[in-house]
Amino acid sequence: MNDLIRNAETINKLLSRYGVKFGIYKNGEFREQLFPFDPIPRIIGNDEFSYLEKGLRQRVDALNCFLSDIYGKKQIVKDRVIPEEFIFSAKGFLVPCDGVTPPKGIYSHISGIDLVQSKDNNWYVLEDNLRVPSGASYPMIARELQRRSAPDAFTKNDVIDNRNYADLLKEVMDHVNTGGINVILSPGRYNAAFFEHSYLAEKTGAVLTTGKDIVCENDNLYYIDYNGKKQRVGAVYRRISDEYLDPMTFYEESVIGIPHIFEAYRKGNAALLNAPGNGVADDKGIYYFVPKMIKYYLGEEAILMNAPTYLPYYEKDMQYVLDNFDKLVIKDVAEAGGYGVVFGSSLTAEKKSEFIALLKAEPRRFIAQEVIDFYDLDILDENGTKVPRKADLRAFVLTGRTTKVWASGLTRFSRNPDSFIVNSSQGGGFKDTWVLSR
Repeated sequence: MNDLIRNAETINKLLSRYGVKFGIYKNGEFREQLFPFDPIPRIIGNDEFSYLEKGLRQRVDALNCFLSDIYGKKQIVKDRVIPEEFIFSAKGFLVPCDGVTPPKGIYSHISGIDLVQSKDNNWYVLEDNLRVPSGASYPMIARELQRRSAPDAFTKNDVIDNRNYADLLKEVMDHVNTGGINVILSPGRYNAAFFEHSYLAEKTGAVLTTGKDIVCENDNLYYIDYNGKKQRVGAVYRRISDEYLDPMTFYEESVIGIPHIFEAYRKGNAALLNAPGNGVADDKGIYYFVPKMIKYYLGEEAILMNAPTYLPYYEKDMQYVLDNFDKLVIKDVAEAGGYGVVFGSSLTAEKKSEFIALLKAEPRRFIAQEVIDFYDLDILDENGTKVPRKADLRAFVLTGRTTKVWASGLTRFSRNPDSFIVNSSQGGGFKDTWVLSR
């Protein structure tokens, strides 16, 4: 461990040199910043990981069942487990996807599930990311660099090797591939996670491409290389948001999508990872119903708990939120990356009054949660001193022939001692996550 700490500065310099940065495009400007790496790992014991693994597989399987149902028979709505208007008013529900079944019936191939561990050692799921979850590449390359500086640290501590993520991802792409090559579709250099796109393409052997390199002809996709040669594309790991994916189906002014790619997908001629329309399942309002989904589709009780959550949509929950406003965190269901999060206790009387008026006017727009006093992990501050900071864990669950949980993950932490917000877009850093083999 001392070797890892001693070489932390060198590793961060190498990460910067290799372009391991996080880009933020805001207010018309693109700004890149280092995603700071902390050398003290989060350590998860083997028994604890086994528990998480079961819960994560269960949750993602239920969410895939939900997506298949909601774009198919909609039985969960007919049985009134989830209110109809709650589903169809979700921003992520895409009408063009209704009735479309993806190759092998899989919707969320790569799921990023964000968890926190409370101080009483319970794990809570904070949110499900089923659209374009990012972050796996950061612990992969950090571990790769750490092995060079302290090659014995991992074997001596019985740490499970995390280099298999690329193999797991390739297995998923190969499983749903409809015939042709695998490609990773990136918006391009100025995307926040461009490093990850290029890194995963290299590790999986997939072709890194942008929309201008792919054409759709006769409802099939083709990649055109620099020599003008066309190759059939069977699986697209797309890192482009739904609305920009196909200007013929979604946002017509998109210049980063591929015209008619949705038609190729709809006809079963190409797999899209993840499937368009997944946003209905990771809507922060739908999150409230996931334990009910698990019971409904799998006949099981949820293994992993949601954070205690209230929907102002329901009169009883609205009253609870109003009575306990100062103790809760309120989240805008349409926001991500740590934006749209309001701690009731932080508002002035005037701002509180304004926010409550908005909450009453648009109850579907918000959820409220109890503030979980989650676990602090030690990090090194700018002086090299160990200090405690709030940290979460993004676990990666891959669904192909079976559902598998990667024995690693992205641990993000806040560098602000007074903040619960750990997102990279809010200035957070990251750690490696060690899962022990015994």
